[in-house]
Amino acid sequence: MQKSTGIFPSVPVAFTGQSLVAHAGLRVLTGFMDAVGFGALCEDRLGRFVPAGAMHRPGRLLGSLAAMLAAGGEHVSDLDILRASPGVFGQVPSNATISRFFERTVVNPEVFSYGIETLTRELRSKAWNAAGSRNPALSATAADPLIIDLDATLVTSHSDKENVAGTYKGGYGFAPFIASCDYGTGNGTGEILAVALRPGNAGANSADDHIRVFHTAVAQLPDGFYDEAGTLSGEKVLIRTDSAGASRKFLWHLHSLGVQFSTSYTLPLGKAHMIDWINDKTNWQPALDQNGTERTDAWVINATDVIGLQDYPPGTQLFLRAEPLHAGAQPTLLDMDGHRVTAFLTNSPRWHGPFLDARHRARGRCENRIKTLKNTGLGKLPFFDFAANQAWADIAALASNLVSWLQLAALPHGHHAKAWDIKRWRYRLFATAGKVITRARKHHLLLPATAPEKDLITLLLETVSRISVPDRQSTST
Repeated sequence: MQKSTGIFPSVPVAFTGQSLVAHAGLRVLTGFMDAVGFGALCEDRLGRFVPAGAMHRPGRLLGSLAAMLAAGGEHVSDLDILRASPGVFGQVPSNATISRFFERTVVNPEVFSYGIETLTRELRSKAWNAAGSRNPALSATAADPLIIDLDATLVTSHSDKENVAGTYKGGYGFAPFIASCDYGTGNGTGEILAVALRPGNAGANSADDHIRVFHTAVAQLPDGFYDEAGTLSGEKVLIRTDSAGASRKFLWHLHSLGVQFSTSYTLPLGKAHMIDWINDKTNWQPALDQNGTERTDAWVINATDVIGLQDYPPGTQLFLRAEPLHAGAQPTLLDMDGHRVTAFLTNSPRWHGPFLDARHRARGRCENRIKTLKNTGLGKLPFFDFAANQAWADIAALASNLVSWLQLAALPHGHHAKAWDIKRWRYRLFATAGKVITRARKHHLLLPATAPEKDLITLLLETVSRISVPDRQSTST
């Protein structure tokens, strides 16, 4: 007779009244929120959306939602996880209180949008200043501008909501337009500057939408990107898009503001014969990978003089990139001799084609930021009213940015956690369990000494504690 043995230890389960905390690792994020004065700023910008004398102020409302979304929650009801630990997360607002808050945003959507935009801009300025020498505004120059990626995505709706429509992929939902900021490799994952919710049938190549999102995004930049007269220093900013942003109207608008651009470009089929010299690499330069190392199977060339551009802003250059077709790729009319040829336009003052090509190809990182944004709330828009869903999208962006700002301000350059996506932050750090105890009439949060990210948690808490803060919480770790 064989004895059956389980895979895991068979430990009896019982419930207790002790102050156990399931997501004690979130103390790092909530401490950072207090460090940058989150509560006072929310009260100043969004105080009108909460009745005077209400117990739950805007800071607690938005802070609780942002922490819940950052920790992996998807619905307002998921606040129960934080509500179960008042010793660490305080008195979390009820679901009904949150619902009434969003109802007020529907009544005054423009006022709420202005409030959340100015709130986020002020928080961004504080976080960037706290980063010291890693402040992205300090390193932005005409040669190495701050890169803003513009891209649209699709969000599926499984029920009828205001302004939902069919998408070009045959789905049903919304097509938000997103502007995100790229810090560059080794300095963090970047952050969201703007989220413009649109019906699902909105066009991806709308120049007007590009212009609208561009202005919303640059309005989020700190004062270092503006001169004394409040005019944008366009040479410090580069807009990077896919081919949907290559419209002449949009590029001329950027040119009029002195803003740099780098946008993918679809070569006209009628000019395919002009690149049949693909096998002659005499005038081509080896392409670079993201580490700056030359590749032996990819090349870049400035083709502006070969393939003329008409009605584009002066200074616009056309670059081609050639590389062998990847396994399984379907060839097109422009793929000569087994090579895939792609193109991009730029007005950058730098002329080294391989560098410009590598910088443009790094646009793929914006897809990770969009994925993170969907994982922090944008993927499931919970309300019927379009304005309420836009407010939810703005709070989702805030939740995503809080983690990005924590990476930027509290971690040294090159730290391995700067490259973590949101799911890794949740599993490795935020999900760390703890226990609240009372010692010498003070509350303390105990974390396990065997926590896999003990050193990272210690580093973050020490760095956050050095940031000058109003209304610091009394809870210690």
